[in-house]
Amino acid sequence: MDPAALPYIDEHAIDVAADAADVWPELLEGLERSFSHRAAEIYARVIGCEDTAAGGPRPFAVGSTIPGFHVTASTSRSELVLEGRHRFSAYALLFRIEPVRPGRARLHAETRAAFPGWAGRAYRLMIIGTGGHVVAVRRLLSGISRRAEARERALA
Repeated sequence: MDPAALPYIDEHAIDVAADAADVWPELLEGLERSFSHRAAEIYARVIGCEDTAAGGPRPFAVGSTIPGFHVTASTSRSELVLEGRHRFSAYALLFRIEPVRPGRARLHAETRAAFPGWAGRAYRLMIIGTGGHVVAVRRLLSGISRRAEARERALA
């Protein structure tokens, strides 16, 4: 699947008081922490995700999986693309880290997804329409930012 072919849903960004090099490992760890637990595996199975468990190379590389997603592209310290599919949707999460200046980076999370059929439309309403997706993405980005900033302070 080509993520660019999927409809654009939204993009969120957060400024991080840390070098991009310190944001990258926290992005990877934050994704592991958020998606590699029993509840995520159960949810992935219930909705029929292609990927239902964590697996593959670590740190993340093409072929790595977490419940609901598999890595399709990874450019160390700058971009990570996760894709997935289940019975209600095909989707991608694209993470980009851009250096702003020394000691400062911006972390972006872009969501793209298609929701075919009436069941897809209902699922979209439940996930996107309620604002749950926005809350989850912002919480993920905030946690990554906090841990990256803590890493930066510890190294200073």
